[in-house]
Amino acid sequence: MPDAPPLADPAALDRAMDAFAALAPALPLAVAFSGGANSSALLLACAARWPGQVQAWHVHHGLQAAADDFERHCAAVCARLQVPLRVQRVDARAAPGQSPEAVARARRYEAFEVLASTDQARAAIKTVVIAQHADDQAETVLLALSRGAGLPGLAAMPARWRRGGLVYARPLLDVPAPAIRAWLRARGDDWVEDPSNADERYTRNRIRARLLPVLQELFPAFRATFARSAAHAAQAQDILAEVAAQDLAACGQPPRLAALRQLGPARRANVLRHWLMAAHGQTPTQAQLAALQVQIEACTTRGHRIDLKLGQGRVRRVGEVLQWQAEPAGAAGTSARR
Repeated sequence: MPDAPPLADPAALDRAMDAFAALAPALPLAVAFSGGANSSALLLACAARWPGQVQAWHVHHGLQAAADDFERHCAAVCARLQVPLRVQRVDARAAPGQSPEAVARARRYEAFEVLASTDQARAAIKTVVIAQHADDQAETVLLALSRGAGLPGLAAMPARWRRGGLVYARPLLDVPAPAIRAWLRARGDDWVEDPSNADERYTRNRIRARLLPVLQELFPAFRATFARSAAHAAQAQDILAEVAAQDLAACGQPPRLAALRQLGPARRANVLRHWLMAAHGQTPTQAQLAALQVQIEACTTRGHRIDLKLGQGRVRRVGEVLQWQAEPAGAAGTSARR
């Protein structure tokens, strides 16, 4: 079993910030700032390293009575640091059947795009940094495993990516949560605690409260080993994406059935996933993809028909190619009755 570094070593945060600074992030940058421990540490560290080059972006989700208090705390911290604070209010309430975490995450990135689109920010902000850390990464891997996720899920959270013309980064992704709090305490800085983080109705919170302490006892280096596995998965997914792009170019867009049948099942599944996501923003379930594979294999005669429900629409054979078409609103119930 590999030796684990000290869990609450404040220097871990400084090492992570040194490594991030060595990548020469484009400045000025914005810190996603909730007022919690992690984003507080990231804001303080960034403001100290790049004075005058940092903004704080706070998303007011409107989900808790304490949300206004969070905003006031953020305003006080930013006033003390002389860091500009930008606030964006969103409605992050989940509809029945939606994941509250997924909805909040989607609204958060939408808010970042709004903040980045204003004249004031567009001329300045080049990088947005987010304070997710090693415990968050381990929780993400465990969530992916619990859901039977493929490589994209097992790859967990990237340390750096592009979205909407901005570079996003997670400088603290290798830093354990206890080290972040130890760093703040050593400086005498405080933060606010989000009460929803203790709500065990959410799976991630149950993992944090019940499973991570057991893993810490049995496998003290689990954060580093989980992150290494996630990195391997991300690398493998990158290769699969390259192969899928090459195969799709060979099969055509929309893909030709004869060309698809020339591929083995795994490679065909890979290119179908890539086509559906890249061209139509659809992610097939395992059952839907398996049914489509069966139909493609059987489609050797001119009269063979393909018409399968997939995502928010249907995959159909049109001549010698596959096409995906969105279903009109209300068509799902009609299809079910046929």
